[in-house]
Amino acid sequence: KFLRMRISIFAIFSLTYLLLGFRKSTEEQTIKKFQSEYYIIVIIDGPRFTETFGDSSYTYIPKMGRELTKEGVLFYNFRNNGPTYTNAGHTAITTGHYQHISNGGKELPKRPSIFNYYLKTYNADKSDAYIVSSKGKLEILANTKNKRWWNTYMPMTYCGEKGNSSNYVNDEQTYDKVNLLIETQMPRIMLVNFLSVDSYGHANEWEAYLSSIKKCDQFVYNIWNKIQSYSHLRNKTTLFITNDHGRHLNGHKDGFVNHGDRCEGCRHISLLAMGPDFKKNVVIREGGELIDISKTISHMIGFDMPTSEGRVLTELFAD
Repeated sequence: KFLRMRISIFAIFSLTYLLLGFRKSTEEQTIKKFQSEYYIIVIIDGPRFTETFGDSSYTYIPKMGRELTKEGVLFYNFRNNGPTYTNAGHTAITTGHYQHISNGGKELPKRPSIFNYYLKTYNADKSDAYIVSSKGKLEILANTKNKRWWNTYMPMTYCGEKGNSSNYVNDEQTYDKVNLLIETQMPRIMLVNFLSVDSYGHANEWEAYLSSIKKCDQFVYNIWNKIQSYSHLRNKTTLFITNDHGRHLNGHKDGFVNHGDRCEGCRHISLLAMGPDFKKNVVIREGGELIDISKTISHMIGFDMPTSEGRVLTELFAD
């Protein structure tokens, strides 16, 4: 009886060890199955869907519409389901939470962001996470008012003129900074904001608004091709291209000049995602939303964002 008891105990310990080992092996495979090592989120600030992917001729986004869609997945019904203005839209992208936040750049997000979680999880150097923005006020994305996280695990920022966050800067300078980072010190996670579309919309300059969409279309096309030109980045980099909000449709309030309510024009945006782990030349009609982007990236890198309310966009994955 004593011998049988010892054998049973040994069997239980052996089985437990094997199960734990299998579980660990499965978790490691889950973390390692993605080829991507670098992640870039490009936000083209404020175009209407009707001037981007809602136009089947892709008049103002010929590069994205006719070429880059062949390289990845287009979420045709992507949405901002929270407040539809700049700081709130960007906060939703980075924290996975919709928040009513001041649009003047004086209020911090309530919850920690993908940058904060990443830097803490891996004890990474702050230069491994970067925010590059034409709008200086978006430097708030680096921090949070959460007391446990405030002023800690903050990424590098280059926002506004000379990176001092006090003003806005033209998109060409932001684009140059992104190129420099790709060439010299590619961050693991980088967020980029281009402002010109939104600025010319608010200025009621229709032709400049349209030409800015074309310019940003060329910017993201160049960024993707630059990534492909480096062997250490090619097949290891994922690019998300989206918007923080849309604009009022014609006939609603003052049309393309403004945004900020719950109308269809303000909520309906797009997401184009490309990378070695994603399907190619696929259009997804089912819904996705801004809070899903950071959740998807954290899943791919292998860390959790417990304060996020987003979901992993599993529809993206190739296999």
